[in-house]
Amino acid sequence: MKPVNCFLFCTDVATTASVVSQLRAASSLVNAIYLLTTNDSLKIDSCETLIADSLQRSETIRKIAEKSDSTYSLIYTKDNALEIGQFAVERLYQIAQDTQAGLVYSDYYEIKAGVRSAHPVIDYQEGALRDDFNFGSVLLYNAGCLKKAVAETTENYLFAGLYNLRLKVSQQAELVHINEYLYTEVETDLRKSGEKQFDYVDPRNRAVQIELETACTDHLKRIGGYLAPDFKKIEFGESNFPVEASVIIPVKNRVKTISDAIESVLKQKTSFLFNLVIIDNYSTDGTTELIRGFASNDPRVIHLIPERKDLGIGGCWNEGVHDNRCGKFAVQLDSDDVYQDENTLQKIVDAFYEQNCAMVVGSYTMTNFVLETIPPGLIDHSEWTPENGRNNALRINGLGAPRAFYTPVLRDVKVPNTSYGEDYALGLRISREYQIGRIYESIYLCRRWDENSDASLDVVKMNANNLYKDKIRTVELKARKC
Repeated sequence: MKPVNCFLFCTDVATTASVVSQLRAASSLVNAIYLLTTNDSLKIDSCETLIADSLQRSETIRKIAEKSDSTYSLIYTKDNALEIGQFAVERLYQIAQDTQAGLVYSDYYEIKAGVRSAHPVIDYQEGALRDDFNFGSVLLYNAGCLKKAVAETTENYLFAGLYNLRLKVSQQAELVHINEYLYTEVETDLRKSGEKQFDYVDPRNRAVQIELETACTDHLKRIGGYLAPDFKKIEFGESNFPVEASVIIPVKNRVKTISDAIESVLKQKTSFLFNLVIIDNYSTDGTTELIRGFASNDPRVIHLIPERKDLGIGGCWNEGVHDNRCGKFAVQLDSDDVYQDENTLQKIVDAFYEQNCAMVVGSYTMTNFVLETIPPGLIDHSEWTPENGRNNALRINGLGAPRAFYTPVLRDVKVPNTSYGEDYALGLRISREYQIGRIYESIYLCRRWDENSDASLDVVKMNANNLYKDKIRTVELKARKC
């Protein structure tokens, strides 16, 4: 028997027949080819039809496992046109053999709006638990690992079947990335990066998120990375702070939005004293002058220009939090955004005491530049629960906004000096020991516009960002397993 069985989704016979023809002609390793389809009348010569409507269903994965009687199972996860590269199947097979991998995947070319370009992917890490990890669409599984993963799955997933398969295979063997472009696929999602990044928290996807959380939690329990809901208690007795709360705004070149942000802080109505610490990271567009104007008219506004010139957003946070004018609680506000109303700061501080937590995360509403609500509207990160939030945090790609911290804890942990993922790193680290409080009503307006730092990222920058967050997860997972 030849060592590779192939599984292809089929909605269009002509498109899939082309892929079948390439597999047959280009590789001497292909044994059997199975068509996954909802229409049993779709037929292609020498291919067996399996009735299946989604790779995300456990039922589909089980059907693949039943037919995985060769050494490897190649799954094409899309139903679009596919161009298989020179000796691509042989290369996947060779690397799988040499590394004894549970899964092998590669870089690829993509055709987007008729343009062909390179799409590199990144190496898999132990902490790469996010469900949107991009393996590309051509996956070569060790069939033994695949069948064992299916045998160990007790849940009948409707949406997390493929995600669960990946996690269970990773418990058995390495997931290996080949830094070579082995095929070309068609990309039909033409949205910018900033338009895609909130898909996972769209309320319409809540049922999907619950299943993904179940699969991830099961995985963490199996590998020793699960944390029970047992938290250190916070004593809020420290009183050597000049004010109860400080709003922290790191800023560089936001002349169009910084005034809105400052005004939304100064109009807050609270039962306690607060101030606003703005860390101006050498702005050159008039932002500095605007801040000076506010600071000269209101003693609550503290304008800091750091001596260091190597600071990212996280480094600016450190400057503000370690300043002796910082309050007992440090509350985030991005220079693009505004608080929803004059009660936001009071609600955040109240949450610290009511929920006994070292960090509070609110909910926000997505808006355009003029603060009109845009889809998906409210982002409440309801996937964070007191019982399982700190485990689920290893899967999701962010924690919500605004974020606020008990200053003594933040001064002890310190913020990574980076301009991406620094808040996520803090959330993971703090949640290892302390409860993170939640406010599920909208208290913050997150303004999306073309000058957002993540509005339109190329694949290289997106890969760098994802690699960094995966590294954060890996470090945190290792710490939790100790």
